[in-house]
Amino acid sequence: MNCNYTEYPLLSLTTTVQELRALPVEMLSSLCYELRQYLLKSVSHSSGHLASGLGVVELTVALHYVYNTPLDYLIWDVGHQAYPHKILTGRQHLISSIRQKNGLHSFPCRDESEYDVLTVGHSSTSISAGIGIAITEKYKNNGRHIVCIIGDGAITAGMAFEAMNHAGDIKPNILVILNDNEMSISKNVGAINNRLARILSGKTYSVFRESGKKALDKLPPIKTLFRRTEEYLKSITTAGVLFEEMGFNYIGPIDGHDVLNLVNTLKNMRKLKGPQFLHIVTKKGKGYDPAEKDPVKWHAVPKFDPISGTLPKHTESLPSYSKIFGNWLCEMASQDPKLIAITPAMSEGSGMVNFSRKYPKQYFDVAIAEQHAVTLASGIAIGGYHPVVAIYSTFLQRAYDQVIHDVAIQKLPVLFAIDRGGIVGADGPTHQGAFDIAFLRCIPNMIIMTPSDEDECRHMLYTGYKYKKGPTAVRYPRGSGTGIALTSLAIIPLGKGVVKRQGKKLAILNFGTLLVEALHVAEKLNTTLVDMRFVKPLDEELICKLVKNHEDFVTLEEGCIKGGAGSGVNEFIMKKRLKISVLNIGLPDKFIPQGSQKEIRKDYKLDFYGIKQQIDEWLKR
Repeated sequence: MNCNYTEYPLLSLTTTVQELRALPVEMLSSLCYELRQYLLKSVSHSSGHLASGLGVVELTVALHYVYNTPLDYLIWDVGHQAYPHKILTGRQHLISSIRQKNGLHSFPCRDESEYDVLTVGHSSTSISAGIGIAITEKYKNNGRHIVCIIGDGAITAGMAFEAMNHAGDIKPNILVILNDNEMSISKNVGAINNRLARILSGKTYSVFRESGKKALDKLPPIKTLFRRTEEYLKSITTAGVLFEEMGFNYIGPIDGHDVLNLVNTLKNMRKLKGPQFLHIVTKKGKGYDPAEKDPVKWHAVPKFDPISGTLPKHTESLPSYSKIFGNWLCEMASQDPKLIAITPAMSEGSGMVNFSRKYPKQYFDVAIAEQHAVTLASGIAIGGYHPVVAIYSTFLQRAYDQVIHDVAIQKLPVLFAIDRGGIVGADGPTHQGAFDIAFLRCIPNMIIMTPSDEDECRHMLYTGYKYKKGPTAVRYPRGSGTGIALTSLAIIPLGKGVVKRQGKKLAILNFGTLLVEALHVAEKLNTTLVDMRFVKPLDEELICKLVKNHEDFVTLEEGCIKGGAGSGVNEFIMKKRLKISVLNIGLPDKFIPQGSQKEIRKDYKLDFYGIKQQIDEWLKR
C-alpha cells in the first residue's frame, strides 16, 4: 500500500528516522495522527495485529525522535506493538505485506532490519537482553543507549522480574518503559503527574537527589527526612515504590499519548545514568473507536472495512480444535468438580472463554507465566484435584524444566492440552509448533497422543484426563477439524494404533492430523495406512506385525523430524533389529518461516502432492 503525499503529507516524507528527527517538534502530533491512520488502513488491507500498535504511536514517534537509532537500541517486548516502529524505520512501503509469505515478519526480526535489535515473538525477554547489551556497552563505551519497551502483560512474567532484580544489583545504564494499557491507574494521569515526571526526570532533581544523599550520609535524622520527602513525591504515583525497591529510578505514570511531554521526559531521562524506569499509560486501540471499546477482539484481525468498524463474520462451518477442546472442558467440568483448568494468558486462543464464564472457580489464567502454570498444576495434582494445562506448543517450550522437574519426575497426573501443534502460519518461526513431540518424547513417564481428527482428539483428552499414573499430553493443530461426527467419550487403549487401510508393500505410519492427506496418498499408491495415535508409548506390537508383510515404512508427522515420532519408530526398529527401511517425513532441521498453513505445507511437501512425491522419489532410489 502506497503512502501518498495527498493523504499523508508528513508521513510520506518521513520514510526514515533521520527524516523524522529533522521535523520541528511542533509537527509531531500531526505526524502521529497520520501514522495512526496509515496503520489502521494498512492492517485493514493486510490483516495483522492492530490494537497494540495503535496504542504506541506517540511513544514510537517520541523514541525515534529522541534516540539516535539505530546506534541507540530499542527493544520491543512483545512485538505486537512494533508495527509503527517498522513503518518509521524504512519499511513503510512494505507494511501491507506483514505476516504474509515472503513479507515483513509479524514481530521485530534481526534478519529483517538493523533497527530490530532482538527477534521476539515470546514475551518478557527485553530487559534481560537489554541488560546483556548494556554490560557490553560498558566495555565498548561508545555512547549507545538501550531502551526496553515492555507491555503490562509481559512484565508480569517471572523472567522480567529476574532481570530487574539483577539490574538493581549491577546498575546498568538502561531505560525500561512500561507500556501500561489497562488504564488501572488512569486517575493519576494528568497535568500534575506529567509535571511531576518532568521534575523527577530533570537534571536539577537528579543532581540534588544524588548529591543530597552524599551530603546527608552523616546526618541520619535529616537523611531520613530527605528520604521520606522523596518517597512522598513518588508515593503520588503509587506504583513507583516496587520498582524503586528493585533499584530503578522510577518516573511516572504519564500520559503515553502526549507526544510532546514524552519527548521532553525522554530527553531528560536520556541523560540519566543507571537503571531507569518510565511508566506510561496508554489506551490499546487508541484512535479507532471499535478497537478502543474491545481491544481483545481487535488485537489481531483479518482484513476488514475500517469505515464500518466491523470485522467479517466467521463463515467457517467446521469447529476449530480450540473450540472442540473448550467444549470438552465444559463437558468434563459438569461431571467432575475437581477439574481445574489453567492457561497462561491464552483464554481466547485456547477456546476457554465459555468455560471461564461457566466455571469461574475452576479456571485460572495465570497471565504470561508458563513456568508458574505448570508448577501450579503440579501443586493442584498433589492436592488431589485434576489439573488441565491448556497451552500453545511454542509456549510450552518456556516451561520445559517444570514439565520434567515438577511433573514428570513425580509422576503427577497433569494433562497438557497442547494447542497449535505443527504449522501455525503467519506468526512465523517463533510460533510454529514444531518441537513439542521431540522435546516431550524423551521425558520418562510422559504419554503423548496425536489425534487425527476432532472426535479422536476428544477421546484422547478424556483418556489423558482419566489416566492417574503420570502426565499426559494431547497435541492438536491450529484450525478446523474434518467435520466428523462426535461420539460418546471413551478411553482409548494406551499405546494402540489403528489400521485405517490395508495395502501392499508399503505402510504409512501417520501421527496426527495429516491423516487426511495420507489417506489420499495410500489410495493412490495402494499402501497400508495406520493411525498410530500414540507417540509414546508406541504400538510396538503393531509395528512388529506390519514388518512381517511390508517392505518399507513411511512415518508422517507435522513436527520436526529430528527426535520426532518417526525417530521413535527408527529407534524401536534398530533396537529389535527389524529388517525394514524407513522414510521419515515431517518438518526439516530449520526454523519454519511465515505463510499460510496451506502455503507452508505445500512448500515443505506435507500436502498430498508433496507426500506422494517424497515417497515416489525415495522408492526409486
